[in-house]
Amino acid sequence: MAIIETRKSSAGARFKAATGGFLGGGVIGFALACFVVGAILERWPVVAIGVGLCLLNVVVVGVAGRIQRARNPRSPALPALAVIESRRAIGGESANVPVEFVLTVAPDERPAYRVEMSQDINLVDIPDYRPRGVVVVEYRPDEPWDVKILTAPTGEWARRATTESVDSAPESALLAGPKEEGPFCLLATVGLLLGAAAVVLFFRADLFTKDDGPTTSTSSSSTTTTVESHSTSTSTVTGTASSDSMLDAGEMRRVADSLIAGMRTGNAGELTIDEHVMAVRGILGAPPRPGPVIDLNALPYERLPALVREARTKLGVTDPTSWRIGFEPDAKTGVLTIRVTVTDAGGKASLEADAQGRITKRNPR
Repeated sequence: MAIIETRKSSAGARFKAATGGFLGGGVIGFALACFVVGAILERWPVVAIGVGLCLLNVVVVGVAGRIQRARNPRSPALPALAVIESRRAIGGESANVPVEFVLTVAPDERPAYRVEMSQDINLVDIPDYRPRGVVVVEYRPDEPWDVKILTAPTGEWARRATTESVDSAPESALLAGPKEEGPFCLLATVGLLLGAAAVVLFFRADLFTKDDGPTTSTSSSSTTTTVESHSTSTSTVTGTASSDSMLDAGEMRRVADSLIAGMRTGNAGELTIDEHVMAVRGILGAPPRPGPVIDLNALPYERLPALVREARTKLGVTDPTSWRIGFEPDAKTGVLTIRVTVTDAGGKASLEADAQGRITKRNPR
């Protein structure tokens, strides 16, 4: 059975350590989050608060440590004889090898006790620290588990180590230091997370709200919408979107959705598409007078690339250099005609399709 020896105010010390860990972690988390969030949002006063809190925390920790050491000075280390109960080298690639010892320490002024400790020992000197060998150690009366083997003891203690014997203490006399790191580390982590979360929650609107302004962009295309004119009941907006190729699978639908989102309307008076650009004149609100409207959400975008291929290969255009799709609603009936025009050095050719993308007429060269 291991006996854990602590200072007199063990419970109080653990409570102070846990509280200090929580508060310190909270301040650090709050400060780091202020620095990161402030930099992301370009709120430089927030960045300054984070840096200031970090510096303040360093100062407070340093001052508190000095006050603690002044109030509770450590007792001086005293020499004592000890017998090696066991040893175990735990590896190392340098000349000094970490070795774990179990010692029986026999101070002159208190009963003998056991302690587990580790210390770096020179590889050449390890045979001198054999089990049952007597060595000279230093220990602190108020922290008896804090033991260090003296590799070069003074003359008197070196003589005693060679002439005196030390009886082994029972295993039940094994001492261990107070373990205050557990609650300190746990609550410090909790405090750090809570401090950071408080900053993120406070600025959540700026961090996570989408910008619904008139300009949007994606990795493969750019979309721009501009308010063109206003009236008492309507607004007209123009939108343009560029892409590497509108003929890529799903590209027209994706670009159209981007334009609709940017203009905040699916109603258009004009729409044209060519190899790299989709251009729209959108209508916001109710039209001031009846007129043809193109429903951008209802167009057969998935069939348009096939219409372009048909126009480029079946209308007598041998080497087409460009193409364009126009959308022409009838002024009276509103029936939509999709016109695909291809051009080469010799002129133009076109085909027409209905609102579902079915070809209704060819106009070859």
